[in-house]
Amino acid sequence: MTLGQKQQLFTRMTGQLIAWADANSYALTYGEAYRTPEQAKLNAKSGAGIANSLHTQRLAVDFNLFIDGQYQTRSEAYLPLGEYWESLGGSWGGRFKTNPDGNHFSLEHNGVR
Repeated sequence: MTLGQKQQLFTRMTGQLIAWADANSYALTYGEAYRTPEQAKLNAKSGAGIANSLHTQRLAVDFNLFIDGQYQTRSEAYLPLGEYWESLGGSWGGRFKTNPDGNHFSLEHNGVR
């Protein structure tokens, strides 16, 4: 599958995730979607990300989660969304072995999750 095809699939998947979240009383707002390669390098240098982030290829998005109007900061709060995202074929940042990132939803590309 080409990068462009994966980007289109990722867009459809995020739409499904948003609709599922809404139907299950989870409120979402966008966090970070696109990230420039320069910002990804800065994040990697500071330990807040990786240089080859899927955000730079439009294959990752960070969502802000609200439950009963309360902003959620713990990865565990995102578990139902993460499990649903994985059922669609995506990778959920809450499963990252180092620095779990529950608000991160991505689609694997060239071995990067």
